Amino acid sequence: MFSLFRKKKKFFSKEENHFIVKAIRQAEKSTSGEVRVFVESHCSWMDAIDRAAEIFFLLKMEKTDQRNAVLVYIAIKDRQLAVYGDEGIHHQVGSEYWNNLVQEMLASFNRNNYAKGIAECVIQVGDALKTNFPYNSDTDKNELPDEIVFGR
Repeated sequence: MFSLFRKKKKFFSKEENHFIVKAIRQAEKSTSGEVRVFVESHCSWMDAIDRAAEIFFLLKMEKTDQRNAVLVYIAIKDRQLAVYGDEGIHHQVGSEYWNNLVQEMLASFNRNNYAKGIAECVIQVGDALKTNFPYNSDTDKNELPDEIVFGR
């Protein structure tokens, strides 16, 4: 029988998915900052950083109290990625920091270590957030979900 619904392809195994979500939770443990990971197949007709910015605002990540959210964006089949930080954290670390993260993630990806590369990037983002936006038990709350967001 022909089905109108296609089964959505899984980008990661259950273990890899858990590994990345665990990294997000670890990264956010000692900061008021927020980290999200968005994965899709294609980034057609658009630069990865522009697509990351578009997704960042679609996910309403700019609504964090201290403007310290970071999106790790990956288009698997197009082999494109970007790390996009809101104005609060970007002002603290600058463009060179994001570019270095992307280069390190690409090195892992070139060894087919996608989950590891993403998790390591997330941990490094968490370290930068911890330095610039330390955890405050009186005011901190988890403002954004920790699960990976999968696009088309």
